[in-house]
Formats: sequence, structure tokens, C-alpha cells
Amino acid sequence: MTKTAAQPTGTTAPRTRRAALAVAAVLLAGLAAPATASAATGRDPGDADPAPARYTHQNLNWQPCARQPALDCATMTAPRDWHHPGAGADLTIAVSRHRATDPAKRKGVLLQAAGGPGGAGLLRPAGLAADAPAIAAAYDIVGFDQRGVGESTKAVCQTQEEFQEFLAGDYRDQSPAAIDRVIANSRKLAASCQERSGDLIPYLTTEQTAHDIDLFRGLLGERKLSYYGPSYASMIGAYYGTLFPHRVERMVLDSNIGFDGTWEKFELGQPMSFQRRFDEDFAPWLAARDTTYHWGSTPEQVRAHWERRRAALHDSPIVEGTLTIGPNQLDSLAMSAIYRAANFPQLAGLLATVDDWQGADPTTRAAAAKAFNSYLSPEFLAEYFSVTCNDTPWTKDMGTWVQRGAEYTARWPLAGARTLAFSAVCAAWPVAPAPEVKVTGAHLPTTLMLNSLHDPATYYEAALGAHRALRGSRLVTVTGNGDHGQFPTTDTCVTGVVERYLLDDAAPARDLTCPSPQAG
Repeated sequence: MTKTAAQPTGTTAPRTRRAALAVAAVLLAGLAAPATASAATGRDPGDADPAPARYTHQNLNWQPCARQPALDCATMTAPRDWHHPGAGADLTIAVSRHRATDPAKRKGVLLQAAGGPGGAGLLRPAGLAADAPAIAAAYDIVGFDQRGVGESTKAVCQTQEEFQEFLAGDYRDQSPAAIDRVIANSRKLAASCQERSGDLIPYLTTEQTAHDIDLFRGLLGERKLSYYGPSYASMIGAYYGTLFPHRVERMVLDSNIGFDGTWEKFELGQPMSFQRRFDEDFAPWLAARDTTYHWGSTPEQVRAHWERRRAALHDSPIVEGTLTIGPNQLDSLAMSAIYRAANFPQLAGLLATVDDWQGADPTTRAAAAKAFNSYLSPEFLAEYFSVTCNDTPWTKDMGTWVQRGAEYTARWPLAGARTLAFSAVCAAWPVAPAPEVKVTGAHLPTTLMLNSLHDPATYYEAALGAHRALRGSRLVTVTGNGDHGQFPTTDTCVTGVVERYLLDDAAPARDLTCPSPQAG
């Protein structure tokens, strides 16, 4: 134990103690400097650093949106890298708003973000306002194209022709030549992103987007905002709430990404959930309508018909102009359609058209061609791969992905077949992962989470993990329904829970279940 000098006697001791206390106070003040500075600037402890003044002092010049007159649009300037705001050229972020239709009931701002990654969000407030009029009455609904997307500063990776090469062939093919071709195409896609957008790509991350949102909040003049985020936007919301918890008034996360872990872990769960949705929901639905679509009267017959049609496209793809319908395109179309049961009739009609392509009339073939070209695009995947490859670490060993690809193709072929092609892009991605963001729910108000049991893209098992990570959240489990995206909805149970939460500040006391019959 260290010895100390004897205390002075007499009247000097109190002065010494007072001096020591003063020194201690200074030291404590120094340790508490971030919190003290936060109070002075209106920032709360636990929030991320505020934006530099040259960004926070800009004005939003609102004008009617060119493509959606119901909305106002503007642009804001954001740093390329929020951790080094003086380095590199600034970015442009396109933003929008739909004013509350009943100003007397206005509760504030509800920010809606888009999923993907790769979805454009600029015009989405118009759809939410139309489908949820009670919410539109009480909130200014605002949106944006996240960095890398749409009318914001965009990432560019491949041309349409180059992208078609990435999708070519049959991802189920496990021959050495086919595997080598898939890996080469994946590496080519990763390299093209670096060559054409290399100065932007490292900063297309969920964490950087969360900072963009807080800049937008400040420019709107709002101390807090409410948030609605479906699909990938659930992760954006969880990150925003982690970095800026005291800026969140209310938060609804709908159809949840597994934001408690890595993108690699989450995406490895999707082949199971897409297969489950196809086998347990779509195939029985189609079998019950054999008199209309003639694809089999049992789920087993439907799946056998699928395999025959897919094998035929492997041997002889349908080629018409710039359109190619091969096995990979058939898989992609089915994956996109089974997001919502309301799409089942359209998918069934398209399958019937592909069955008899030459016998279909030109109008029907043109509609089918449009559908086959609508799921994935080079613009979408430029953002998708940038975010998913940047956000969290990926296994770089290509041999691991070849093995997993083979296993997943055999077990869950609908989405499992593309495991190698998609994962190999991130395995070849040269950019270091973004700073880790660990979602805990600390300092956040009660967050409302929604998820269906058979969601193909944001599967229920991942939502449970995200729910556990986001402490204090309430999960609404929607049964009898496998749709991706649960709000807005005609389901009065889900609508009631969300509206009580957003309009009456009434969060559920505990997790609950909403029964929602599958659409007919």
C-alpha cells in the first residue's frame, strides 16, 4: 500500500482539502466533458456526434416532386464519410415529404425508409399516406433515396448486358466449369463496382445512412422523429436507434432483417425460408386451382411440374429480343412473387404462359417479359452488394462458398442455388467492413416489431433474434400469413396495434399474436 505524506495541521488543512476537491471537480468535469458538451448543444448522452455546422445550416428548398405531385421534394448535402466529413466530395441525398392532412392533429414527423438494400424510397410517403390515412392525418411522412440509390448520388457497377451475364446459365449446375464461371462472374461484378464507383462504394453502409437520417431530422427542425421501416429498413431503423436513441419518438420495424448478427449469417437463412414459402404456401395454393392453371392437383404434382419446366429451360431457354428466360430467371421471378400472397395469381399466370410460350398471344408474352425483367437490376444490386458486403465481415475463402453452395442447392434449391453467386461477390469484395454497430435498445422507447411466420425474405427466426437484441421491443407475430411487409394492411388486428402505438402512444404491454388468414 502506498504511503502518503502527513496532513498539515491548523488552518491550512481545510484550504488543502478545498483545493483537492477543486482539482477533483476539474478532473471529473473533464471525464464528463462529452455529456456536458452534449447538453450545451442539445445532444443527449449516448447519441452519436452531431453533424458539422456546414451541413446543419443548409436549407431545404422544397418543390413539388416531378414524378409525384402529392409530395414535396428537395435535396440535402451530406459528407461522403461521416467519420471524416472534410475528406472527399460531398454526396447529394434526395428527400421528400407529405404534409399532415390534419394539422390540428399533427404529432410530428414519421420517416419512412426503403428496403433492399437497393430500393428507392423517395416517393414512398405518397403510398403510405394513401394506404394509411389516419397516419397521414397526424404525421408529416417523409422519405428519401438512401445514398447510392435513385436520385441521390448513385453507385454504378455494371451495364444491363454485363448484369445479364451474371444471371446467365443455371446456378444449380455443380460441374467444375459452371462453378468456375459463376465465381468469375461474381469477381467481375465486385471488380466493376470498384472500378466505376470506387470512391463512393466504401461509404454505402447502413451506419452512414443512419447519420444521413439524423441530418435530415435536424434540417426538418425536429428534435425527435418517429420511424417506419420495412424489410432492410428495419436494420436502418435499428442502427439509427442505436446511434441516436434520444432522437427517436416512436419506431415501427416491419419484417425484420437479422440485425443482431452479420449479413452472412442472415442471408444463409434465406434459402430455407424461400423454400418454405414456396412449398408450404404457394404450391398448395396452386394445387387447389388446378382447373384454372393446370399445374397439378397436389403440392407434390406442382413441385414436379416446376422441376420439369425448369429443366426444359435449362436445356432450351426462351430467348426473345433482349429477353432470356432460363432457370435462374424462373427462380428469381418466383422468389419475387411469393413475397405477397396477392401476387400468387400473377405468378401462376406467368408459369402457365411460360409453359406455352409460343401459343401465348403477343400481349401476354409482353406482359410476361416485363415481369421477368422487373425483379433484379444492375442499379439495385450495386447498392445491395455495397451495403451487404460493407456492413459486416464475410468469409473470404471461396472453397467454403463452393461447398455451401452445393449443400444449399441440394437442400433448398429455389434460393439455395444462388448462394455461391451472391456470396462470392462479398468474398471478393476488397472494402473493409464498416464500424460495428451493436443493437441493444439502450435509451430507446418501446419499439414495435411486426413479422409474419412464413415471410420468405425476412424470416421469422431472424426476427426473433433481432427482437431479443432490441431490448424492450414488442413483437407482433402474424400467423396464417406469410407476407413480407405487414403494414399498411386490411388486417384490423395489425392496423389497430400500429395505430394505437403511433397515434395514441399506446405500446403493447407484451408480445402478441395477430391471426391473419392467407389471402385467397
